[in-house]
Order: sequence, then C-alpha cells, then structure tokens
Amino acid sequence: MGLKQNLHNLKEKYKGTKMAPAFNAIHTFLYLPNEVTHGGTHIKAADDLKRTMNIVIMALVPCLLFGMFNAGYQHYAAIDGSLRTDVIANFFTWDNLWIGIIKVLPLVIVSYGVGLIVEFIFAVIKGHEVEEGYLVTGMLVPLIVPIDTPLWMLAVAVVFGVVIGKEVFGGTGMNILNPALTIRAFLFFAYPTWMSGDKVWVYDAVKRTGTEDAISGETILGSYAQNNDVVYSTWDMFMGFIPGSVGETSTLLILLGAAFLIFTKIGSWRIIVSTFIGAAVMGLIFNGIVNADIITESSKFYGLMSTDWWQHLIIGGLAFGAVFMATDPVTASQTNKGKWIYGFLIGFISIMIRVFNPAYPEGVFLAILLMNVFAPTIDHYVVQGNIKKRLKRTKVKTA
Repeated sequence: MGLKQNLHNLKEKYKGTKMAPAFNAIHTFLYLPNEVTHGGTHIKAADDLKRTMNIVIMALVPCLLFGMFNAGYQHYAAIDGSLRTDVIANFFTWDNLWIGIIKVLPLVIVSYGVGLIVEFIFAVIKGHEVEEGYLVTGMLVPLIVPIDTPLWMLAVAVVFGVVIGKEVFGGTGMNILNPALTIRAFLFFAYPTWMSGDKVWVYDAVKRTGTEDAISGETILGSYAQNNDVVYSTWDMFMGFIPGSVGETSTLLILLGAAFLIFTKIGSWRIIVSTFIGAAVMGLIFNGIVNADIITESSKFYGLMSTDWWQHLIIGGLAFGAVFMATDPVTASQTNKGKWIYGFLIGFISIMIRVFNPAYPEGVFLAILLMNVFAPTIDHYVVQGNIKKRLKRTKVKTA
C-alpha cells in the first residue's frame, strides 16, 4: 500500500504538467487505471487496449523462445553439420539458449527501449497519454529481423518506423501502415546487404571479417531462388529447425498462436484463412506453368516456381505475416467481405513477389504494406456495394 500511495501522490504532483503523460504511462503499466466511464455507454466489455496487446504478446512468446533456441542451434549446426542428424536431442540445450540470450534479448531490449522513448517524447510534446500500441510492435520487430542485425541499425529503424509509420498519422489507431512492417521495410531498403543473402541469418562471431571459416546460413527461399538443392526436410520446415528471421521459422507455433488469437477474438480468422488461400492459388498457378513446360530449368524463376504450392505456406515469413501482421485491426480491412479480399490479395501478391524478385524472395511483408494502403478502398467499395443492394431491394418493395 505504501508504494501505491507514493505513486498516487506523485501522480497528483505531476498532474497538469508536461511530464504527466510520461508518469501516467508508468503508473498504468504497474496498476490498472482507476478511470471509469461516466457517460451512457451502449456496450460494456472487460477488455481494453492494454489487455488486447497483452494477449497478442502471449501468443508471440512461444515464437520468441523457440527463436532463441534456434539461434544457437543454427550457429552450431553450421559449424558441425552432424548436429542435424538428431535435431530433437541437439536443439533444446543450454548452449543454444545462451546464444539466443546474447543475440535475441538485446534486439528485444533495443526495440522496446528506443520505441518507448520515442513514444514518451511525442506524448510529452503533444500532451496526450502514452498509448499501449507499441507493446506489440516492440515484440514483433525483433522477431522479423535476421539474428545478426546490428543494434544501432535496429535503433535507427525503430525511430523511423515509430515516427513515420505511426506518430505522423496521429498515433495508435490512426496509422495506415503497420509500424513493425514499416521498420522492416526501412531496414531492407536502407541496409539491403544486412537483410538478404546468406551471411545474415546465422550468428557468427567472425562474420564479415574475411576469414575462411565464416559461417554461411542461406535460407530455404534463398536456396530455391538460386536453384540450389535444399537440405531441409518438410518436418524441419514445419517445425522451424531452419535459418530465418528470429520468430518466423516455426509454422507449428505460429498456427498455435493463430488458434489462441482466434479463440480470444483478437485475430480475424477470415484474414488468416484467406491469406493462405491466396498464397496457395498463386503457388498452384506457378506449378501449372512449370508443369506445362512454359519455362525451362535455366530460367532464374524456375526454382521458386517449381516449389510445391504447399511448401510456400510453411517456409519464409508467410505464416507469421498472415497471423500476426495482416490481422492488425488498425491497418486491415474492417468489413467481413473486405477481410476475405484483403487477405487473399496479400497471399497472392506475396508468392508473386517471391518468384519474380529473386534478390528478395520474401515478399509477404511488402504485400501486407501494399494492402494496408488499399484496405480503406476495399472497405469503401464493399460498403457501397451493400448500399446499392439495399437500394435495389427498397425500389422493388416500393414498386
């Protein structure tokens, strides 16, 4: 009670000052806000923005923990390939977790630290409360970047993403682009050599030093894009024992997170399902082109075109993007029909970018950003279509 009373006294002290928003953010992080609705509300619910964000974070935690183990596993497996013969025995080890601790946790700390500092600064300048929207963004960012991303680079990208991707639009709930994806896009276009190729996905202390024993860790998409043989089994791909961004490799854990979000009614099952359907359709079209011998094996597009359509669903960031990015309620379509269209186009365009851009075979994040821009247009035409149908019904009844 003493701590709570002291915090209450400090709250009264800062009340009405420029620092009030910053202090209120710390206070409500530790305790529930004591404000209640005084007006005549029509709908009452137990959830609020903070609870919603916490549920999404809980769905992301398994991906984070798995990514920490996978960081160490990919490091040691790149040094000693024999470790891949018994993945289960060699995966959940303290050595693997330690690599994850020293590489992944700093990414999380920098993401949250820098992002929240920017949020606090804008809250103080504008005089509004610190919003909880960055709670999820801060967790998403370290999960969608390569394990060896320099911390200073991540900090610069976070500042850009929070300011340009959210604050310039008015803050949480007003942005048209997903802030986490804005950060990822900035990293790719500003520092492309750190976001692609085969030198960034596996941690290596001697990387980029020019030594002969530097570790190489090409992703599956990179292998397919170069028409190289893929050494990973379907089991490895689905479980996540493969190189890739920190949290996007395990399709199993991502699907479990999707089930949790759908059960809690936080994530839209329509968007998730339609994204997978769109990706499958585009994959089937490319498979049909290959089977019809329209292109030859010498084509630079052959590797990813010939990839089985169902493999496209479990490799790369498609599943992670469909579950945790495309379902963002602020930037996604709001109408039910619009969600089907929105998700389908994300999956469809994702596979198209994968195939036609070998330099950047992972296209789901760019596809989601593109559809973020078109989501209001999709909803507009869906609403207008419904209005026209109702007008026709009215005319028929009147006649």
